[in-house]
Amino acid sequence: MTGDPVGMHRVLEPVGVLPQAAQRLDTDPVIRDDEVRVRVERLNLDAASFRQLETKHGGDGDAVRAEVLEIVRSRGKMHNPVTGSGGMLVGTVEDVGEGSPLGLAVGDKVATLVSLTLTPLVIEGGLSDWDGRSEQVPADGYAILFGRSIAARLPDDLPAPLALSVMDVCGAPALTERHVRRYDAPVVAVVGGAGKSGSLCLAAARRAGASRMLAVVPHQGEADLLEPTGLADEVVVCDARDPVALRDAVSAAGGPADLTIVCVDVPGCEGGAILATAEGGTVIFFSMATSFSAAALGAEGLAADVTMIVGNGYVPGHADLALEIVRSTPAVRALLERRL
Repeated sequence: MTGDPVGMHRVLEPVGVLPQAAQRLDTDPVIRDDEVRVRVERLNLDAASFRQLETKHGGDGDAVRAEVLEIVRSRGKMHNPVTGSGGMLVGTVEDVGEGSPLGLAVGDKVATLVSLTLTPLVIEGGLSDWDGRSEQVPADGYAILFGRSIAARLPDDLPAPLALSVMDVCGAPALTERHVRRYDAPVVAVVGGAGKSGSLCLAAARRAGASRMLAVVPHQGEADLLEPTGLADEVVVCDARDPVALRDAVSAAGGPADLTIVCVDVPGCEGGAILATAEGGTVIFFSMATSFSAAALGAEGLAADVTMIVGNGYVPGHADLALEIVRSTPAVRALLERRL
């Protein structure tokens, strides 16, 4: 049997939508000719989803674990109904359809570079090795990849948890590099600069020719971590949910920014990012906590002439670029390892 390359044959309800938009997916372990089945070893919940679950349950890891299990059981995928986001996984290829275009072989250690919100997933063993208190989730089970899914073999020179952490956000530095090169030595502001995607974006922007790097962090503890690395020319402490405070902080640090990159995992940062960006500049939203209606209507209401981009997580060569940044930039690797 040959499946639809985008996975439409796995949609149970509602019929006719893409797997990401589906309420429930078919998790039958028998694969179609163009599918791949992966034995899951670790999930990486995206930051916005994990924060929402942790906040909802007051840090109760058992309750977080139970809700993740229920989401996967009821939906056939890890698709947080509140944030609309999921994450990605690593595992070992255990079966490959004869017509699969992914170039994978049984036994390959891989990271999926597509969201768990569209990946058929079954969890076995009740996540017994996870305490519910971190984004990385030791797991046992299986997942199905479609003909147009994306997966990358894990590198031999990096620990699997670190590689997973990098690949989870690898679209951010790649898209950052692309847009920095479209300007002549731009000023770049990264909101959430000490985080996973934020630190990678700072390094990518510097490599691509940014003239001044500004990093916004929520508290002094993160500033103390980021300042010694030299990844940013200026680190400012500011609540990015306060639009006027964010505008003023970026301006005082050398802004407004030609390119503003939002990498935080909390909602409400749209207005500040727009105000912190120069007329004719660009805002890239890499946060699944972003309200895109708030961004669009907010820019209209502020008469802001800015281009706003949804960071969709895919740029050709994104995994290789992110891994190369980690290998060549010890400061980025140290920040990522500290968060594991």
